[in-house]
Amino acid sequence: MKTYVTTEHQQAAVEALKRLVQHPSSSAEPAQGAPFGQPIRAALDEMMQLCEALGFKTYTDPDGNYGYAEVGEGDSIFGILGHVDVVPAGDPADWVNDPFKAVVKDGIIYGRGVQDDKGPSIAALYAVKALMDAGVKFEERVRFIFGTDEETLWRGIAVYQQKEEPITHGIAPDSEFPVTYAEKGLQQAYFVGPGTTAFTLQMQHAFNAVPAKAEYHGLKLDEVMTALDQFGFNYEAESEGITVTGKSVHAMLAPEGTNAVVRLAMALDKVFPDGPLGLIGRCIQEDATGTNLLGKIADEASGQLTMNISNIEVSEKETRMQVDMRVPVTIDHNDLITRLIQQIAKFGYHYEDFDYLAPLYVPKDSELVKTLMSVYQRVTGDDTAPQVSGGATYARTMNQCVAFGAMLPGVPDYMHQVNEQWALDKMFTAMTIYAEAIAEIAGE
Repeated sequence: MKTYVTTEHQQAAVEALKRLVQHPSSSAEPAQGAPFGQPIRAALDEMMQLCEALGFKTYTDPDGNYGYAEVGEGDSIFGILGHVDVVPAGDPADWVNDPFKAVVKDGIIYGRGVQDDKGPSIAALYAVKALMDAGVKFEERVRFIFGTDEETLWRGIAVYQQKEEPITHGIAPDSEFPVTYAEKGLQQAYFVGPGTTAFTLQMQHAFNAVPAKAEYHGLKLDEVMTALDQFGFNYEAESEGITVTGKSVHAMLAPEGTNAVVRLAMALDKVFPDGPLGLIGRCIQEDATGTNLLGKIADEASGQLTMNISNIEVSEKETRMQVDMRVPVTIDHNDLITRLIQQIAKFGYHYEDFDYLAPLYVPKDSELVKTLMSVYQRVTGDDTAPQVSGGATYARTMNQCVAFGAMLPGVPDYMHQVNEQWALDKMFTAMTIYAEAIAEIAGE
């Protein structure tokens, strides 16, 4: 097996990742040329400068929705889809170091985005740079496409699809190895119900992460703490309120997390039984599969539905729950929503759609999947089968595209969590896999 990636490429990739991490590229107020905020635009510009310095042809959408960089010739395009935006870092005090000053310690790089998705994008980019330096000729164009609001509504990549030519096939280095040939449908919505004068809640949490903290500063504080104690839920008491604590994971893994918002809601429903939170307190509770609300929703191909209630806002006017569901690939979407509407109506709630992404499916016996699996197995010796994911990657937006890495089996998942980190030896293995796969697919 030819080795393309050198120590020099590895170290250059780490330094480039440090540069990219320094941009706190979460959604912010739009500005001219920065539809999702100036920090995201700055990260996009940084990435495009890196690509240009490496010898790629680059193009940045003047409105700031996307950028792309390519090498090679021909009518076919092998796309590599990444994103430069990240979820918020939360409280910096919870991190071992500044989340936007990447540091390497004991062979591990720390910083927001090193796993999702700045690190994987850089790994793939420098893998292609290694091919360029080795003199590999590309019989099709290898095009990196960088989106700007993957963590929210995917508007940037939608503009790309409207303006640019489609790819022929490709990968999204934004998941796990080996190949993810199917991704569950992603439904994000609001459950909206009656308000109350008994208490208020104001939170700001992302749809796609299980919340690790939920604050309460309202009435009957002692009774709420007593209820939390009775449930056995962890919390921190302050002078004027409490913070319920849990464990954050990506929403696609919701059953593996501990949802602090749901736990607070259960305690509040116990203290205020005539309040608006009975949907959680007396039905959903800590079930993150939707079974308590809908019955078991699952299929053989992709497993069970997951449901994450990531945010609750309560005012005198209304109660608004923010919900993320990952829907098995063969489940009828319309039937599911109809049943959901019927069930939450029993608790005085109605349904408001926010965003829906249809599932992804590329057959396991397709040439793309077979080639990627062959390269992965050759490099790693691992015979893990191709998989289905509850995650949503840009792969589902493009023709013949699948998620491919960059996390190896067994690598701890720090996406959307504090102290996000990636072991450098795993990053370097990913670079080798990408170089081998792209050489085989797009090289002469």
